[in-house]
Amino acid sequence: MELEKAALQLEAIGNPTRLQLYRILVRAGAEGLPVGRVQEKLGIAASTLSHHIKRLVDAGLVTQERHATTLVCRAHYPAMQSLIGFLADECCADGSCPTEPASHPPGCTSPSAKKETT
Repeated sequence: MELEKAALQLEAIGNPTRLQLYRILVRAGAEGLPVGRVQEKLGIAASTLSHHIKRLVDAGLVTQERHATTLVCRAHYPAMQSLIGFLADECCADGSCPTEPASHPPGCTSPSAKKETT
């Protein structure tokens, strides 16, 4: 991954609303969510949601697919994994990062979530 692409993606999720939107889509899994359902979850105007989705699509973090009259949004997991890999590889290149990165495949739970359930 190029530095510019990583910067674009980090900028896209650097907005609190877009980060919340992205988190919703990542947690929705491979089937994604219809735009209307995302709007309900976020409680924002359709035009505002459209703007935020466009930024995430332009950054390559989200895909959209139309099914009849329904527009479905999905997190683009390969892009997410590439960004995570870039951060781990490039930012930790000097070896100053922990040896066991918190890498989670799509649809998984974080270590803190596992602690909460046990």
